Amino acid sequence: MPGDLAPGGAVRISVVIPAFNEQGNIGRLIEETYAAVPEPILGEVIVVDDASDDATAAEIKALIPAHGTLRYLRHGRRAGQSASMRTAITAARFPVVATMDGDGQNDPADIAGLFEKLGEPGSEPALVGGVRASRKDTGSKRFASRFANWLRDKVLDDGCPDTGCGIKVYHRDAYLALPYFTSMHRYLPAFFLTYGHQVSFAPVNDRPRLAGHSKYTNLGRALIGIYDLVGVSWLRKRTDIPPVAEHVHGDAAKTGERHIQLVSQRG
Repeated sequence: MPGDLAPGGAVRISVVIPAFNEQGNIGRLIEETYAAVPEPILGEVIVVDDASDDATAAEIKALIPAHGTLRYLRHGRRAGQSASMRTAITAARFPVVATMDGDGQNDPADIAGLFEKLGEPGSEPALVGGVRASRKDTGSKRFASRFANWLRDKVLDDGCPDTGCGIKVYHRDAYLALPYFTSMHRYLPAFFLTYGHQVSFAPVNDRPRLAGHSKYTNLGRALIGIYDLVGVSWLRKRTDIPPVAEHVHGDAAKTGERHIQLVSQRG
């Protein structure tokens, strides 16, 4: 397993791409990622296939011989984008994660710029999200997205101008400490804030989909979004993460910890 740091001390990134029926998009996106993300910081690319029934798997596997750090994981049944992201991030080997949608609308050339704005592991900001400067979707989707962002910000007050933008860079450990639920990927900035982290945003490129079609409809997304928004609002209000004001740790404490571990191991 490779180390966390590249030669010269640079932190490496695990690029995570969830994909469902992205034949014609995913192979191109993988190749772009290896070309665009600087080699010293690109630790691996993990693509999670959410039980696709097209040629997505074949398209990804065909690139593995050319890219030794490309990893392919496949779900046994379809579970959604949030589940795909969690599968990949749990399996990731590096302390920083960059996520992109599998449809190719996110530009991997933006990853390095977002990464530069991220704090070192253990420092802030712990998440830097992309904001699509010029949406390439249809007018109805742009309107629906603006309304959803306005409503979400009124309820959650998370300051996120574009929660639907899939390209984000964040600390793996901070993500894994969050509660998991379906559709949580749309509320990451809110939950990072709830758990005491700082977040930041930066403009990114947005590109048209070149193959296939969107897996979401405006109505379906709105219905799920309202349901989730109620739950997320409740969960945030019921979450209290106090800061640690003092932490005393010496030889005696270490000895005690070793004793507790031994007792636990003995059952």
